[in-house]
Amino acid sequence: MIPTALAAALGALQTLAYVHTGLWWLQLVCIAALAWQFAHLPPRGAALAALAYGSAWIAAGTWWLFISMHRYGGLPAWMAALAVLGLAVFVSLYLALAGAAFARWRRGRPLADAALFGALWLLAELARGEIFTGFPWVASGYAHIDSPLARLAPWIGVYGIGALAAALAAGAVFTLTAPDASWRRRLAGPLVGALLLGGLALWPGVDFTRPTGSLSVTLLQGNVPQDEKFETTHQAAALEWHLGALFDARTDFVLAPETSIPFLPQQMPEGVWEQLQTHFGAGPIAALVGLPLGDPQAGYTNSAAGFAAGQPVYRYDKQHLVPFGEFIPTGFRWFTEMMDIPLGDFNRGPLVAPSFVVKGERVAPNICYEDLFGEELAARFVDASQAPTMLANISNIGWFGETIAVDQHLQISRMRSLELQRPMLRATNTGATAVIDHRGVLREHLAPHTRGVLEARVQGRDGRTPFVLWAGRFGLWPLWALGALVALALRRRA
Repeated sequence: MIPTALAAALGALQTLAYVHTGLWWLQLVCIAALAWQFAHLPPRGAALAALAYGSAWIAAGTWWLFISMHRYGGLPAWMAALAVLGLAVFVSLYLALAGAAFARWRRGRPLADAALFGALWLLAELARGEIFTGFPWVASGYAHIDSPLARLAPWIGVYGIGALAAALAAGAVFTLTAPDASWRRRLAGPLVGALLLGGLALWPGVDFTRPTGSLSVTLLQGNVPQDEKFETTHQAAALEWHLGALFDARTDFVLAPETSIPFLPQQMPEGVWEQLQTHFGAGPIAALVGLPLGDPQAGYTNSAAGFAAGQPVYRYDKQHLVPFGEFIPTGFRWFTEMMDIPLGDFNRGPLVAPSFVVKGERVAPNICYEDLFGEELAARFVDASQAPTMLANISNIGWFGETIAVDQHLQISRMRSLELQRPMLRATNTGATAVIDHRGVLREHLAPHTRGVLEARVQGRDGRTPFVLWAGRFGLWPLWALGALVALALRRRA
């Protein structure tokens, strides 16, 4: 019981690194302590410790799901809490399998065991990120957005960073606790890890991309309370503010959040859809606006519509849909029917969608948590001539209240900018509305949970990173293969 309770405490503690990015080292300490437990437990005990660590990690990192289900969905508090815990336990089963495999296969050789630990950690995170549509929120690599390991994002991506961090933490603790080793050998693991981190901290990194043109941009943050967003008595005022901000913009490009207009074009007040087309079709300003599109015959999509002079109306349809929010998984309709949330079975857009061209810059939209899947965004870069020069995320995470979800989503967008070396524009309902440069640096932002307009200038980029070259073509399969090969090569034969 003590190892399991300790593992749960470590899993919850390391989530502080996702909000306070200067605490990235805390995650290394917690993973090192977990690895030390694995090395002293039988397979069943290691599996239970890993399950406790992962469950506490996911529950502490995504507790805000409770708000969407209870406050806005009307689900009883006990049931909403149980749903969050159930999700955390379910997606932690992969880590439990990794813990059992490590305890069974470890050889007692510090460096080999550290590599095995990192490979199994990688496989567990990949499984969580891809199986059953994937739920990679608070993947371990996001804790390192401001750590020296972030310099490696253009090569190995967030999963590679997480696996390397796990291997470094395990290597330090395995060498320190190696039996019958001299003090020099005991210090070798921590010293190598410290030298690697120190070297990366001093290294400026490599720019694989080059500047293109620049755009002046206006980003809108309506701060519409979630319980008012789909209420007819409040929609008129919210629509009036968003339309006023769109038409008042004086920059090259104006970006409005996900469902900033919560109506289908045919449901809008008379003349609004035509006014959008006329205003932006006649002037020098382009606009991208979040709204639903479709009809009963073709189905509906969570989309963005783009308006620019000399172009037909641009359309982007969300491709990676949210389970229980935008589609109902098989066998779970009973659960969604218990919640008073406007849900839908939306259609998916194409994986490789064309960009919205604004004054020669190719702007690639993504909606809500689509920016959680870097390998899917990378697929848009395979054709170098059509690769995006900027990314634009439109979101509404007002479902989750004034919580850490805002900060976490901002770090996710920063990681995508690092992997792809593209600036990211973020226009959100409640935050974080921001401009991130191609090095993942937060350049401009609005205070969350306020209504406002952010104006900035953004430099586009051209060129492709190593991450783009392999993830764009093959997805995450190269990492799956690497993790499996290392684990098979290093496992202890019975």
